[in-house]
Amino acid sequence: MYTKIFLCSVLITCALLCQALADEKAKDLNDESEIQVYLPREITIKDSTLTLGKIGIIRGPESLAAKAGEITLGRFSTRDQKIVIERHIILSRLASHGISSSQVTLKGAEEVSISRLNKIVGSDEFVKMAGDYLKNNISNKSISKWNPVRRPKDLVIPGSGKDIKFVHRLVPGGARNQTKVEVVVFSGDELIGTREVIFAMRYNVRTAVTLVDIPAGTLISRENVKIEEGTSNNPEPVDWKPPYGLVAKRTLPAKTVLQPYMIGSAKSPVIIKRNQNVVIRIEKPGFLITAVGKAMQDGKIGEYIRVRNIDSQRIILAKVNEDRSVEPVI
Repeated sequence: MYTKIFLCSVLITCALLCQALADEKAKDLNDESEIQVYLPREITIKDSTLTLGKIGIIRGPESLAAKAGEITLGRFSTRDQKIVIERHIILSRLASHGISSSQVTLKGAEEVSISRLNKIVGSDEFVKMAGDYLKNNISNKSISKWNPVRRPKDLVIPGSGKDIKFVHRLVPGGARNQTKVEVVVFSGDELIGTREVIFAMRYNVRTAVTLVDIPAGTLISRENVKIEEGTSNNPEPVDWKPPYGLVAKRTLPAKTVLQPYMIGSAKSPVIIKRNQNVVIRIEKPGFLITAVGKAMQDGKIGEYIRVRNIDSQRIILAKVNEDRSVEPVI
């Protein structure tokens, strides 16, 4: 009887051991077919394609974890886009690749906010680069400064921006007093974007300003007009010169900035009258000869008139000088 009891005890013990071994083996099998995924609340990635391995931390069997990590969850369509991935989307994508929700344990955040790692080149940075380029490449010395009148938008560059280079050039065309600088941005050999900066130019100019009220017909001189230096949106005319010697076409109040339409050429007055006695003057290095003559016609400064020499009665052609003498044409 005792023998039977002993045998029954042995059999029961063996059965319990076998069951325990079976349970342990089943547990090991389940562990080899399950993964754990930890989800952060926010994450920034370099690439444009989202995979589970890039946004979460995966633990589990190597082959299964590698398979799960390659599953795509979306793609950035713009450089400054932000994507939010919820848990149910992750489970759905895993299931579509043969990994059921019973094999996955999700931990961490309920959803992941994903942004792309970018470098932003701001509008002010583009303006500074374009301004520095102008400073080193504009040959017109009359330009005093330039002010940006059209600023570009910021440019978002994917990644850390370590291999970025900028190429500048002047763009022809546009308004007369404006200059356009184009900034082209490359990442390695890839064209990333282009931005344009438009500047309004300021020029160093001279202006003539009346010191007193000037009546119409009055000769412009240093006594009634002064020359001032300043800046303007338009360059100084290439042939600009002080307006001395011209005549006011109308009454000009004091502190008036003279414009071309306000003044004109002076009409030289007649300074020698017909039949007037004049001094005939010949002056050369080392000698001076003078004689008295009579003008045969009226004469203005710089004009050539006929003059009769009183002594010889010869008629000569002579130039009228400012001192009212005449100089024979020899």
